[in-house]
Amino acid sequence: MARPHSHGATPPEIVPPKTKSQLLRSFDVADFPKLNGREEDWRFTPLRRLRGLHDSSAEPATAAPKHELSAACEGVTVETVTKADKRIGSVLTPFDRVSAQAFTSASEALMIAVDRNKVVHVPVVVEVKGKGADGASYGHTFIDVGESAEVTVILDHTGSATLADNVEINVGANAHLTVVSIADWDRDSVQLQHQKARIGRDASLKHVAVTLGGDLVRQYLSAEFAGPNASIDAYGLYFAEGGQHLEHRQLVDHGVPDCRSNVNYKGALQDADAHTVWVGDVLIQDVATGTETYEINRNLVLSDGARADSVPNLEIETGEIVSAGHASATGRFDDEQLFYLQSRGIPEDEARRLVVRGFFDDLLRQVPVESLRERLHDAIERRLDRVDA
Repeated sequence: MARPHSHGATPPEIVPPKTKSQLLRSFDVADFPKLNGREEDWRFTPLRRLRGLHDSSAEPATAAPKHELSAACEGVTVETVTKADKRIGSVLTPFDRVSAQAFTSASEALMIAVDRNKVVHVPVVVEVKGKGADGASYGHTFIDVGESAEVTVILDHTGSATLADNVEINVGANAHLTVVSIADWDRDSVQLQHQKARIGRDASLKHVAVTLGGDLVRQYLSAEFAGPNASIDAYGLYFAEGGQHLEHRQLVDHGVPDCRSNVNYKGALQDADAHTVWVGDVLIQDVATGTETYEINRNLVLSDGARADSVPNLEIETGEIVSAGHASATGRFDDEQLFYLQSRGIPEDEARRLVVRGFFDDLLRQVPVESLRERLHDAIERRLDRVDA
């Protein structure tokens, strides 16, 4: 961080940032140095596989991913807006170079707006279909949920793409939003995404991230509270196969009193060179009395050569909280569970499948659409078939 010019006077004291993610916030790409892989936030990410998304060297794509709305919903407006829309950038200010590049390079944004007091019973499904991984694309999505509204929004990413994008989520006072974000890309895809949520007084956000496809997918979810008695429940499910790099990071910033956060991510890995990363940061500021928070990450390693990195972090600036905790575990199959199932006549291969199904079951149940749950269940089953092969 640059020191202000003092004209010879004693320079003012520079107050250090509260977290590494608050070192710098800017919409200008030039404010961020080019990444070299030694930065704390990027030390797990193989920069050579980002196809120039991290250093502005990427050639533009000839065909950007296409957004398709499944069906119109009463009380919900879905439209393309320009960057001049005053809502764009009101929730998210980039805190890394890739996010700033995506904000600068995206000429328009998909706006999903829900009327205040509107309860939408049908999920709003936006399909993001990649048209090719040659060349870089940039995107921006804004989900704006009015006061006392209730809605489920599904962002379903498929096809091939090299994509850096931002998603802003604004949850009005007393509103309730469920976001299901699915990365089911073709295997040649790369996606770097920053999702930022602001949650209003007495409001709630349930966020479910499912990552199965792609060569490299890196999602950063950050959240802040705009009033007391707000909450976020963030769930994540990922399954990496040989050569895949799937990375998930969260920053939950408790800056007002009496708010609650819960983070629960689970991953499975199989084959050599499968790599997953989970980093969870929770900041409880000195004014955030009455905070209740917990984060947990569990990883199940199914074969040799796979690697899971898991880093939970808590920064607490006040002792006047309800509770705060974190946990992380990475391991292989539970031998006792396998023995119990095999002792009842279940073959070893089927016993392993049952253990994995049970491992993911509570997170799949967080997906509110039955047809989508079945699709994700089938995708996991296909991967388990390859384990048994």
